[in-house]
Amino acid sequence: MRLLLVEDDEMLCAQLAADLGRAGYAVDTARDGVEGEFLGRETAYDAVILDLGLPGLPGLEVLGRWRGAGNPVPVIVLTARDAWHERVAGFKAGADDYLGKPFHVEELLARVGALLRRRGGQAGPVVAAGGIRLDEDRQEAILPDGAVVPLTGTEFRLLRVFMLHPDRILSKTRLTEHVYDQDFDRDSNVIEVYVRRLRDKIGQERILTRKGQGYVFPGAGG
Repeated sequence: MRLLLVEDDEMLCAQLAADLGRAGYAVDTARDGVEGEFLGRETAYDAVILDLGLPGLPGLEVLGRWRGAGNPVPVIVLTARDAWHERVAGFKAGADDYLGKPFHVEELLARVGALLRRRGGQAGPVVAAGGIRLDEDRQEAILPDGAVVPLTGTEFRLLRVFMLHPDRILSKTRLTEHVYDQDFDRDSNVIEVYVRRLRDKIGQERILTRKGQGYVFPGAGG
């Protein structure tokens, strides 16, 4: 899944991007509100982590512009822990969740994961579809027969996208946009390679090809 992190604190931004990357997310970053608003407007992110105290354009205005344009991207706002008025204003502007600074990265990861599962129609504590469960901490797939399948970082990101969008046709372009960050070569056919690898690991029948359209991960499974 691809995230946008908008945070002006250079050290915090770098640390959070690294932590999110290790957790299996592709992360784009912006250090001010103007760039953040542009990226969030022009790119289909799975979720945004948005600091409110941004130079150039305040976080609340960034969020307001997205919502005013009909952008439904899930947003977690970062605020000073005692700034209750910012939290209220954030929710009124269309935020989905908030996290007060300072915070533990484990809590941020838990909130991001819960937000993405809810958006994917999964209310449970784990990503599950097609009879497969994902262990997000270990980045492993657990098959219906109990077999545990280790995944590489890219395989994990790709399978998570499939499982959060079961029964939907996902084009190679869309998969690339949700699996890789802004520095990745969008013309690459690497998605085909990783789909092949996933099929070898979880079963050929679990990722179907729709010629000229993309791939489908069937939501039903044993």
